[in-house]
Amino acid sequence: MPLPIVRTVADLRAQVSAWKRAGERVGFVPTMGALHEGHLSLVRLARTKAQRVVASVFVNPTQFGPNEDFEAYPRDEARDARLLESAGCDLLFAPTVGEMYPRGFSTTVTVAGVSEPLDGQARPGHFQGVATVVSKLLNQAQPDVAVFGEKDYQQLQVIRRLVRDLDMPVEIVGAPTARAEDGLALSSRNAYLTPEERQTAARLNQAMREAIATLRDGGRIDAAEAAAVEALKAAGFGRIDYVEVRDAEDLSRLGPGPLGGRPARILAAAVLGRTRLIDNMAV
Repeated sequence: MPLPIVRTVADLRAQVSAWKRAGERVGFVPTMGALHEGHLSLVRLARTKAQRVVASVFVNPTQFGPNEDFEAYPRDEARDARLLESAGCDLLFAPTVGEMYPRGFSTTVTVAGVSEPLDGQARPGHFQGVATVVSKLLNQAQPDVAVFGEKDYQQLQVIRRLVRDLDMPVEIVGAPTARAEDGLALSSRNAYLTPEERQTAARLNQAMREAIATLRDGGRIDAAEAAAVEALKAAGFGRIDYVEVRDAEDLSRLGPGPLGGRPARILAAAVLGRTRLIDNMAV
């Protein structure tokens, strides 16, 4: 039997309510589709924490900037549904833009602080779009637990802050980044890479690992960041939005000297050809 698909909030809530009346915990995995192994690992993780799993596929227009890839973003709902079913998903929520943002929609959600650096500067308005759509999705699905990938680490921290600040009754779980054998973080946008760019793309993860090694040896944060940027330039990357070491929870700036024992994360974003790659790792 193919995976059931619902397209309205009313139908989604009716099914989730029925499961909850039966005493079943509900897990939720929001996605923008173009699914890969990273997404499926989130579904499998949700399955370990709930009896039922709902996934959503919605390419959210409000988190794309005016010159970004909203129209080009890959879409294949039939393939996504097959993959979700194979991973143990019970229901797909695939709303239209009109269902999510009906005529007259005028509310936005902004999470200050953690959303402001890094992608907050590189992609103005992005996290407002993320926070708004995630607020809606969590309210619509009303899950017990929701799983997000650590690849979008700043997004994960924004959502954790959002849920904490607004007293949403949902557990937020971060899932480890799924990677290719050469270390490249799996991403739907990797499909944009040419074969030659795909070979170069792994250099992003390598440069971050080299920076982490420097930091663990007691090196300075500013020197490790600068060396990573130079390595990416030498590898053929174009625009480098950031390579920065930040506090692991609130993403405040660390350095310029050695780490000093604080839990830290190195985060990077760089453009290769027409593909913007992001990655992060615990230091």
